[in-house]
Amino acid sequence: MTTAQQPAAPGPRPAGARRADPEPPAPGGVLWTISGDIRALLMLPAAFTMQVAHPAIGAGVDEHSVFRTDPWGRGERSLRSVQLWVYGGEQAAEEGRRVRRLHKEIQGVDTRGRRYHSLDPACYAWVHATGFPIYLYAGRYLLRRFTPAQERQLYREWLQVGRILGLRDRDMPQTIEEYWPYYRRMLAEEIEPTKVARELVATDVPLPRPTGGPLPVRLLLRAFWPVLRAAFLRLRAFVTVGYMPPDARAAIGLEWTAAQERRLRRFSTAVRLLVPLLPERLRYLPLAYRARAEWHAGARAPAR
Repeated sequence: MTTAQQPAAPGPRPAGARRADPEPPAPGGVLWTISGDIRALLMLPAAFTMQVAHPAIGAGVDEHSVFRTDPWGRGERSLRSVQLWVYGGEQAAEEGRRVRRLHKEIQGVDTRGRRYHSLDPACYAWVHATGFPIYLYAGRYLLRRFTPAQERQLYREWLQVGRILGLRDRDMPQTIEEYWPYYRRMLAEEIEPTKVARELVATDVPLPRPTGGPLPVRLLLRAFWPVLRAAFLRLRAFVTVGYMPPDARAAIGLEWTAAQERRLRRFSTAVRLLVPLLPERLRYLPLAYRARAEWHAGARAPAR
């Protein structure tokens, strides 16, 4: 993985954009390198499981989400949203507003009998906060270790994503030194093996067959879905627990053996070596690839 030492300065604000709109992470930074890489797909299940291990978030997803009935559609929409926060340019802030509107009416009682609202910073900030440790920990396996300077740059850029989501600076730890005590406190006081977190690492839960894609793919899925479903659930559980930091695993009550760790290292080494050999259009998700191509084309264009 290569990253620029300093992200490029943001360009002028697009005409018609709100003056108060937060800027997305600048092109050329750490997030522009890693968040659209296809290897990030292997990291997302661990982050989502850490999120729903929060009693309020787990209750909200359990009661209001379609993750059981439409997991593929929900996953596709969530992935597009995450990509827009980083690569969306002037669309990033609007996507952040859309996410807030979507969660405006989600409220109820969590697993500890406490009233919750999904936009309460006490739980909304945790949804954002889980991305940073996952990038660091899973990145050691799938990318390479970040330097201290890259870690700090990544955290600064992740704070920008938090602002895109509508979080205020006072609701987020503003430095890495502030982040880790917050993270450890959340693991010690809030995180637990919620119903949804347990489902996301189970290998015997129902999973609807994907219905999209070309006709040959749909026919293949229809014929072999029972076998493919079992294999997918095993892989999902493996990468979810494997790419989760050990202290988060312990807080959720997830087991991980030495044999599993050896398998994860072999699998990760293969992915880490093979993915960089792919052309960029295959190495990056479509939205990220288009944004990066446009940025590189603009950087190469002669000044007028």
